[in-house]
Amino acid sequence: MRKLILAILAIGIIGCSGMDINDYRDTTPKLDLQSYLNGNIKGYGIVQDKSGNVTRRFNFSGRAFWNGDKGVFDEKIVYTNGKVESREWLFSKISESQYEATTADVIGKADIQIAGNSMNWKYVMDVKVDDSTYRLDFDDWMFLIDDKHLINRNYFKKYGITVGELTLYMEKQD
Repeated sequence: MRKLILAILAIGIIGCSGMDINDYRDTTPKLDLQSYLNGNIKGYGIVQDKSGNVTRRFNFSGRAFWNGDKGVFDEKIVYTNGKVESREWLFSKISESQYEATTADVIGKADIQIAGNSMNWKYVMDVKVDDSTYRLDFDDWMFLIDDKHLINRNYFKKYGITVGELTLYMEKQD
């Protein structure tokens, strides 16, 4: 009986979890990806493990530009331990509310949905940790606060279970 109750609770928790991009369609200010990701962006953030413990802190910088419906975003993450990650994202606009993006360590393409002030990226990435590589699902949420400030919450999942999180505060530079 105890196992049955635990199974029902687990299904209920999984069924109730997750956000829907359409819940944000009426929020403002409206996020325009090509406008926000254009020029220089700086920021800082933290990475947390599955228990919520902060495991890394970092500074973020990026530069983006567009040519019609194609965009490039070069990002650089510098961790407080000195480790540096660089990544070049290539964007393609599908519609006003949908984009695709690729980069070397993403498996396939990142699917990007936009509604209101929010953006959700879903993708699979191989993540190297020490001497091991883990294939993780990313559920990446971004919320535009005003024309310069954006907050990013990224959930790393394995088999549907969140194993880590990233919080990033970004500021568009003049």
